[in-house]
Amino acid sequence: MKLAKSLFLGTVAGIAAVAGAQAADLPVAKTAAVEYVRVCSTYGAGFFYIPGTETCLRVGGRVRAEYSYLEPRFREDNSIGFLARGRVQLDARTATAYGLLRAFVRMEMDRRSGVYGTGTSSNIAQAYIQFGGLTAGRTTSFFTNGDIPNENWGTVRFYDYPDVNLLAYTFSFGNGFSATLSLEEGSFATTALADAADLGAGQRLPDLVGNVKYTGTWGSAQLSGALHQVRSNVLVGGDYPDSELGWAVSGMFNVNLPMLGEGDALWLAATYADGALGYLGFDPDIAVGIASGTVLDAYIGPDGEIETGRGWSLAGGVNHYWTPTIRQSLFGSYARVEYGTAAPSADFTEWRVGSNLIWSPVSGLDIGVEALYSNLNPRGIVGADDDDAWEGRLRIQRDF
Repeated sequence: MKLAKSLFLGTVAGIAAVAGAQAADLPVAKTAAVEYVRVCSTYGAGFFYIPGTETCLRVGGRVRAEYSYLEPRFREDNSIGFLARGRVQLDARTATAYGLLRAFVRMEMDRRSGVYGTGTSSNIAQAYIQFGGLTAGRTTSFFTNGDIPNENWGTVRFYDYPDVNLLAYTFSFGNGFSATLSLEEGSFATTALADAADLGAGQRLPDLVGNVKYTGTWGSAQLSGALHQVRSNVLVGGDYPDSELGWAVSGMFNVNLPMLGEGDALWLAATYADGALGYLGFDPDIAVGIASGTVLDAYIGPDGEIETGRGWSLAGGVNHYWTPTIRQSLFGSYARVEYGTAAPSADFTEWRVGSNLIWSPVSGLDIGVEALYSNLNPRGIVGADDDDAWEGRLRIQRDF
C-alpha cells in the first residue's frame, strides 16, 4: 500500500513538472499599465494632472439665481426681474523653463426677464493665454485692480472688472511690485461726433493701458492710466477736426482688517477721466427714476473742434464677517460729469449707497440680500429735476 501511494505521488509530481516547463515556454501577455489621475497641488486645490502630461487642469463653474426689485415710476415699467446664470471654466497650467504657461476659458450663459431685460445670452466671457509675463486674449482690463475685495453686486460706480480683448506684458520686480503695459480694445462711453450718415469715425488705435502695482500681506495698491483716441467723421469747413487723446487715471487700494475680524477688509477707488469717461464705469445712457443722462467722451464744440467730457468718481466699501459664515458689506460711490458750453448732454452728479448680507452655510454656497439707494441729478437743464430710486436683490449662488 505504501509502495502504491509513493508511485502515485511521484507520477503526479512528474506530470506537474513537465506541465510547468511547457507553460514556461508559452508567451505571456503583459497587463497594460493603468495611469491613474494624480492630484496637482502646485497651483492650489482642485487641480489634477491630465493623464500622460505634466499639465495641471482645474474644472470649475458657477450657478447663480437672482431676483430683483426696482422701484417703478410709470405703469409700463417692470418692477421685478428674474435671472438664471451658468458658468463653466477650464484652467490649464504647465510649468516651463520660461515661466508659467496657462490657458483659461470661461463661458457664461444666462436667461433673464423683467428689470434685467428679456432674453437669453451665451458668450465667451474670458479666453486668454499667459506665458511668463505675456497675456493675450480676453480677460479683465489691467486698468482695474483685481485684488480689490468688493462685495457689491455690480451696483456702485467704478471700473468694475470689465472683460476686454487685450495684449499685455507684466514685469515682475519682486517683493510684491509689478508693472503692466497693455493694448486693449477701446473702453467707450459714447460720442457726439457723427453726422446722420454715419455712426462715427472708426477706431485707429487701441487703448494704451498701464499700471504699477504692489501686493503685500496687508493688502494691495495700484496706480493705473489709460490713453484713448477720440475721432470724428463730421466735416467742419471742408475738413475733419483733429483727433484728440482722451485719458484716465485711477488709484485703487485695499487694506485687510484682521483686527476687526478674519476676512475683514476696506477698499477704495478714485478715478479721473478726460475724454475717456468709459473708465469711470458708466454705460452711455444712465437713468434713475425719471432722471436720465448721456455720458459723452466728446462732442463738436462751437468752434468746430473736438471738445472732451470730463468726470471723476470715488467708490469704496468695507466688508465685515459677523461670524465665519455670515458677512456684510457696506459700499457707496459718488460721480460727477461735466461738459463745456453747447454740449448735447447735461452735466450731472450721481451717488449710490448700499449694503448686503450674505450667509454661506457650506463652502461654495452664498445666500444673500442686497439693498441699494441711488440718486441722479442732471444740471443745467430747465425743468429737469433729480430723482432717486430703491432696488433690492436676492441672490443664491453656488461656486465649484
